[in-house]
Amino acid sequence: MPTTHLLYLHGFRSSPLSMKAQKVAARVRAAHPGVSFWCPQLPPSPREAMALVMQGTAHWPRTSMAVVGSSLGGFYARWLGLQTGCKAVLLNPAVFPARDLLKYVGEQTSWHDPDEPFVFQPGYVDELRVLEADIQALAVRHPATPATQLAVVAQGDEVLDWREMMAFCAGGAIRLLPGSDHAISGFDEHIDAVFEFLDLPD
Repeated sequence: MPTTHLLYLHGFRSSPLSMKAQKVAARVRAAHPGVSFWCPQLPPSPREAMALVMQGTAHWPRTSMAVVGSSLGGFYARWLGLQTGCKAVLLNPAVFPARDLLKYVGEQTSWHDPDEPFVFQPGYVDELRVLEADIQALAVRHPATPATQLAVVAQGDEVLDWREMMAFCAGGAIRLLPGSDHAISGFDEHIDAVFEFLDLPD
């Protein structure tokens, strides 16, 4: 079924102003104006972020909604896809964010607005562990398929291990990029494949 409602989830310290979020939003506006698109600013608390997403999509049709997420947003997208059964696109998704973000506990700043600091609290790591356990349990009951999940994984990612990402995305379709980087700077080369998977109506 074509995607009528599309959600974009940004990464840690990122925002709806990120390069990929902006490119996806522009593509939807230009080529798929009838699609409902939402890219919220996610709070630093993982529990609050997912509560916001679930509340904001509560009335979306599960059979025709989809989510795209980058980095930590890709981890969240995997969780949401398993929770709702919707299509999910994972762009260099975080795999073990509780482990990797532990070193960021304390005051942080946003990439796109350094004047707006926020505090990444120790309890947020515990919240990530809860989501990691959810994903592990749900993935056993609802394994990914090429029809429900697409991942774009860069071997040149300087932040995340591409081998861990491959294991995390197993079962779904995977575009493995030789080289590239965490931001997927050459995203224009892959956006057509992302939108082909999403199958948005004109």
